[in-house]
Amino acid sequence: MNFEIDKATYEAIAKEIHSDQSPVGIDAKKTHILILHQLQELNARLTRMEAKMEAQAKPE
Repeated sequence: MNFEIDKATYEAIAKEIHSDQSPVGIDAKKTHILILHQLQELNARLTRMEAKMEAQAKPE
């Protein structure tokens, strides 16, 4: 598994989730919303890919 991320992307994400009001330095709610949104995007993409593969596998 590759967890490498370019510095610009890393900094953009860090800036987006940063919170001075949080004892851990990030806004946990915003962070979870971003993660869940990306999971939904991946799920939708996977569903489209599976449907395309199933359609291609059907005999004519």
